[in-house]
Amino acid sequence: QRRSLAPSQLAKRKAGGEEEEEEEEEEDRHPPTTRKRQKPVSETDSGECYRSPFRKPLAQLTNRPHCLDSSQHEAFIRSILSKPFKVPIPNYKGPLGLRALGIKRAGLRSPLHDPFEEGALILYEPPLLSAHDQLKIDKDKAPVHVVVDPVLSRVLRPHQREGVKFLWDCVTSRRIPGSHGCIMADEMGLGKTLQCITLMWTLLRQSPDCKPEIEKAMVVSPSSLVRNWYNEVEKWLGGRIQPLAIDGGSKEEIDRKLVGFMNQRGLRVPSPILIISYETFRLHAEALQKGSVGLVICDEGHRLKNSENQTYQALNSLNTPRRVLISGTPIQNDLLEYFSLVHFVNSGILGTAQEFKRHFEIPILKGRDADASEAERHKGEERLKELISIVNRCLIRRTSDILSKYLPVKIEQVVCCRLTPLQAELYKNFLKQAKPAEELKEGKISVSSLSSITSLKKLCNHPALIHDKCVEEEEGFTGALDLFPAGYSTKSVEPQLSGKMLVLDYILAVTKSTSNDKVVLVSNYTQTLDLFEKLCRNRRYLYVRLDGTMSIKKRAKIVERFNSPSSPEFIFMLSSKAGGCGLNLIGANRLVMFDPDWNPANDEQAMARVWRDGQKKTCYIYRLLSTGTIEEKIFQRQTHKKALSSCVVDEEQDVERHFSLGELKELFTLNENTTSDTHDKIKCRRCVNGHQVRPPPEGSDCTSDLSQWNHCADKRGLQDSVLKAAWDAAVTFTFHHHSHEEQRGIP
Repeated sequence: QRRSLAPSQLAKRKAGGEEEEEEEEEEDRHPPTTRKRQKPVSETDSGECYRSPFRKPLAQLTNRPHCLDSSQHEAFIRSILSKPFKVPIPNYKGPLGLRALGIKRAGLRSPLHDPFEEGALILYEPPLLSAHDQLKIDKDKAPVHVVVDPVLSRVLRPHQREGVKFLWDCVTSRRIPGSHGCIMADEMGLGKTLQCITLMWTLLRQSPDCKPEIEKAMVVSPSSLVRNWYNEVEKWLGGRIQPLAIDGGSKEEIDRKLVGFMNQRGLRVPSPILIISYETFRLHAEALQKGSVGLVICDEGHRLKNSENQTYQALNSLNTPRRVLISGTPIQNDLLEYFSLVHFVNSGILGTAQEFKRHFEIPILKGRDADASEAERHKGEERLKELISIVNRCLIRRTSDILSKYLPVKIEQVVCCRLTPLQAELYKNFLKQAKPAEELKEGKISVSSLSSITSLKKLCNHPALIHDKCVEEEEGFTGALDLFPAGYSTKSVEPQLSGKMLVLDYILAVTKSTSNDKVVLVSNYTQTLDLFEKLCRNRRYLYVRLDGTMSIKKRAKIVERFNSPSSPEFIFMLSSKAGGCGLNLIGANRLVMFDPDWNPANDEQAMARVWRDGQKKTCYIYRLLSTGTIEEKIFQRQTHKKALSSCVVDEEQDVERHFSLGELKELFTLNENTTSDTHDKIKCRRCVNGHQVRPPPEGSDCTSDLSQWNHCADKRGLQDSVLKAAWDAAVTFTFHHHSHEEQRGIP
């Protein structure tokens, strides 16, 4: 029976009793499909406020979950975690990669990079195991391949791949058990920086034990190369790593950065590579000695030839077993210096300094003495071979001949320039008054003799450099002021008063007018750089200058700007003492070495600035010498070969160690009747009247000192149009060397 659900009817039924309660509930659960709409009863009509019993009071809503006991909760979480990770790509069938979420990799451990990929550079290969051994081996301890990151191995040249393998074997103690150091002694331009970056990146990322070999690495370099190292890391590794380069700042700021670097721990170190200068390292060594570093790389490591200096001792006290020393010009003329370098990277491999001196140095030097007996000579040779065999286990050296396959031609020319009449008169006047040769006693050089050498070298550059001494009438320059032209002033440069400056003026003018080549000018004296500046301003050449007064940050900026093809600068002036090492100046392809250094390594470093990776043009190197003067004597000492090294001396104070009394006296002479004193000294048999007409005789001793030079030439033998233009002005003779002789078929 159908009943009304109107409020008035429900009220009547309620008043009549509760007997129909069950029926009403049933009707409430199954309400009729249609109801007749009725007019609601107002409060005034019924006389009272009615509230339906079926209308439940409102309650506050909450999001509290249904309570579970702990066992149910744990079971629910485990069911979530047990589900394997699924790549959220429809119908994805590929592998989950090296770092799949939620999956424990089963089976043997795998290397970081594929060792079977084409061109892979494998540094370590685990030993092959038989099937029986594979069943017994602990899969969590099995060694894996160490493979260089393909990003780097694809750009490494064959000799660089060999170098990286050698470095890795050394620092992991596989070449010399118990020793973790080595010396990278490749010549300039062979990519030592790239090889060391590859080594660092590999050690920071992997090892045979399937974890990083080291946590942190440190690069210590000359201040001018800090920014260059930072740029090289960025260039080869991109954003894969963030090095910390410290090239300036207050002491507190630097200390804070160094403490932060040393406190880094774990597999994911934010800045795992520190790049710092030798000077900054020495001043803040205390902060760096409080922790450990996995690897230290010392660029231009020949700075550490003296074990007594503070930098050597500060670095040697660093808590790191793995040490790599980079030097394109390793010191080999002094056995104790050589010992210092080897002892730094592999302490104890040659014994103590006293043991080394007794076992190696004394016998070798005795055997090289002119009065040595046959037994002493034989013993010296044996000890020298023993020394070389030990050192070669931790030293790798390749020459720049390798570069001829990758770089354009390099033509190196030694240009002999005659003195001007003013220079010749000043030179002879000085020798007559100062009499430096007579002051030599028993082959020793006095302070006044060293001063005389410096004065003569400056006079060869330009008379303006000794003008002040003439004004003050110092010893050797009394009355010399009268020889200068009337009205002469040092405020303006006069190229015609110096033979070398005259040749330089021609070289720059012809280069500027006939090509878009850029030129690097190198000198040992900042006073000479001042003359270059005056010449450039007179000729309206745009230039930049780098010497010891320039800050580290500014050095990096001007080098980068000069190398840009769109940069308008024509000339880069460089002080060989301040920036001769490590700079890349591939924006230029002509370099003028204005004056020679006693140490040929310094000249080689400076001359290698332009013939480097990235160079696209033929390179011309001009080494200017004043004919018949002390500069030719210096050059002769450079080219003279010795058994232990091609280096002759390191500083002028050490000249007496390498010169006999007769040779010392010969320094203070002037040979005016020659086109080249060097060419006369070696009595070259391949030339007639100073012009090469045939190759040198095979086995001829007389040309041994010039074996590195392919050609001797007067004006008829020159092929360089730039140098030809300067010949009539002051050039007397040239030697030149061609880097691609064999490839170009030149006899």
